[in-house]
Amino acid sequence: MSGAPDRAAILAEARAWIGTPYLHRASLKGHGADCLGLVRGIWRVVVGPEPEALPAYAPDWAEAGRRETLADTARRHLVAVPLAEAQPGDVLLFRFREHLPAKHAALLSEGGRMIHAYDGASVCETALTPWWRRRLAYAFAFPGAG
Repeated sequence: MSGAPDRAAILAEARAWIGTPYLHRASLKGHGADCLGLVRGIWRVVVGPEPEALPAYAPDWAEAGRRETLADTARRHLVAVPLAEAQPGDVLLFRFREHLPAKHAALLSEGGRMIHAYDGASVCETALTPWWRRRLAYAFAFPGAG
């Protein structure tokens, strides 16, 4: 895609991944993706080549490392936005426990919904329920998203 990414294009690409099976560390539409793989795949379509190599990570990486690795990486390549100002097409990061780093990513969609991949399910669009809202830690926009 040339130029700045359009939020409608970001959401259209995210929705094109719906039904992709969950597969740890994968990022191939229709074949397999984890939550980070979904964001990486969207990036490739709406921004361009991935800006850095994917590091090795295990399913329990956040618990083991106790560092904000996902948020720090997002800060290097995305634009931080206040949670209250997040818009459809923005990347949301969640922490599952208050004392642990954020380790789950999703795309905010319209109407209080999100698109994400999680273990045991395919990429899906679901409600951003109070359970998820309580765990919301960060929001980021794709660079130049308008």
